[in-house]
Amino acid sequence: MQLLACGVNHHTAPVAIRERVAFPPEVLPRALADVTGRAVAREAAILSTCNRTEIYCSAAEPEGVVEWMSRFHNLEPREVKPYIYLLPGDQAVKHAFRVASGLDSMVLGETQILGQMKQAAHKAQAAGTLGLMLNKLFQRTFSVAKEVRSTTEIGANTVSMAAAAVTLAARIFPDISEQAVLFVGAGEMIELTATHFAARKPRRLMVVNRTEERARELARRFGGEAAALTSLPELLPDFDILVTSTASPLPIIGLGLVERAVKLRKHRPIFMVDLAVPRDIEPEVGELPDVFLYTVDELGEVVRDGQDARQAQVVQAEAIIAASVNEFMHWVESRRAVPTLRALRDHAERLRRHELEKAHKLLAKGAKPEEVLEAMSRALMNKYLHDPSHALNQATRDELDELTRTVRRLYNLHTDS
Repeated sequence: MQLLACGVNHHTAPVAIRERVAFPPEVLPRALADVTGRAVAREAAILSTCNRTEIYCSAAEPEGVVEWMSRFHNLEPREVKPYIYLLPGDQAVKHAFRVASGLDSMVLGETQILGQMKQAAHKAQAAGTLGLMLNKLFQRTFSVAKEVRSTTEIGANTVSMAAAAVTLAARIFPDISEQAVLFVGAGEMIELTATHFAARKPRRLMVVNRTEERARELARRFGGEAAALTSLPELLPDFDILVTSTASPLPIIGLGLVERAVKLRKHRPIFMVDLAVPRDIEPEVGELPDVFLYTVDELGEVVRDGQDARQAQVVQAEAIIAASVNEFMHWVESRRAVPTLRALRDHAERLRRHELEKAHKLLAKGAKPEEVLEAMSRALMNKYLHDPSHALNQATRDELDELTRTVRRLYNLHTDS
């Protein structure tokens, strides 16, 4: 078994591919049970966001993880293999550290991914698929991310996806205070985006969600309105800006719905931002002449414009990560000695118990305690030293020097040459 990171992200795959291999929250427990239940992996955790889908696992056959991920999503492996990266051992560790630290994000230095990784670890723990190796990896990952953020300014001047949405909207509508903004969904991304738009004081702000109560809670924070998702067809024509981010596995805003809205608006433009993966808005909507549709990948272009100021911090962050990778891999290598250490302790324990039983019997027969202790200590010493002494005496000329150095190191011996 080896540590492995396998997945796709915004560097390797467009949103059209990422949405096909995403794991919605309600599917994660089944997926974790499946990948370990089929013995594809001994341990597994799945990170699935709008920008990446990654499986961190302990597996014997890396290609088996790719096969499993493809089949789970009813895809042929050849459809996703060109976009997938397979990172074994120290490469997987380095990748996890970089992701959590915000170095691999579309928004360099963003903090949301750390919370998402913690959530992935928590769900794997709840599913019973987080063993010793991955638990150690994630705990170290969170520690490294904290160190990177506290000792560098990697997160300074961050241009978030939410801020980028407002920037793009301002290109279409110079004065957002005169526009009506509709948010579809009530999760963390919508909350962040609503915060940025609310700061521009739009003339109307509304949140629609499958759970209307959750929509009310969020809307109340920004002095907005709330409605159920089923009201979307009637509401859409009244809004100039739409931002959506739900966990729906299929689009919830289709071409026909938007065509009717545009007609009712008498072809006044609608600015749409689809932050969901899988996408909430059918791609064909972007072809309508009065609709300006942006996905997470297109927002990334705006985000990248603001990253130059943070590039200088990357070198320092990478140095912290490199040192931490070496430290973690040393721990991984040390785990290889565990079976031998366990066998050594078991062997010593058997010798100890055997001599202790002999000592108890001698004491029961009336032997002097000091004589029993002396005999027991000598017997233990002889038995402990028998095997290394025998190995040295039986070693060939080629073996002797190396074996002698090993014994001296093991027993911390300092002898004259």
